[in-house]
Amino acid sequence: MVNLNTVYAELIDKMNKALDKLKEEFTAIRTGRAHPSLLNDIKVEYYGSLVPIQQVAGISVPEAKVLEIKSWDKSALAEIKKAILKSTLGITPLDDGQIIRLVMPTPTEEGRKELVKRAHKFAEDKKVEVRNIRHHYNKVIEKAEKDKEITEDQKFKALAQVQKTTDDMIKKIDEVFWHKQKEIREV
Repeated sequence: MVNLNTVYAELIDKMNKALDKLKEEFTAIRTGRAHPSLLNDIKVEYYGSLVPIQQVAGISVPEAKVLEIKSWDKSALAEIKKAILKSTLGITPLDDGQIIRLVMPTPTEEGRKELVKRAHKFAEDKKVEVRNIRHHYNKVIEKAEKDKEITEDQKFKALAQVQKTTDDMIKKIDEVFWHKQKEIREV
């Protein structure tokens, strides 16, 4: 038997996960502002293992355009620097032997346009994902009605609820994109 409340809960959970993933992807888009999440994908060779940079160093933002990385183990500084240079971050680390500093370059106008395009693509991909989730749950509801687990009226109410939830999530994705676009375009 299909429980429509469970269907709604699953639908909302999956859509919220898509939105959270979009926000996470947006933090990786460098806007000229320093943010520790820019280093989330960087792994450091440490005693024979690849570990996230956050596990071998403290990361702080002393100024709007500067990240400071302070290794808990001084011997790991060289490996941290190497990992940053190998990454797609595109920033040369400044190493004074104690702390590694990353100074965020201000993107050019053309660079900003590229970042907005990239952010737009991420947002569009998440909208497609949300619509696919809607499509899946519409099928679940229609099958439940076909199998006589719910009435036709329940089916139409459920489909309307799924559509409303989808529309709300698309609006949230647009809002998150709008804020990211505004952040990217600020000089």
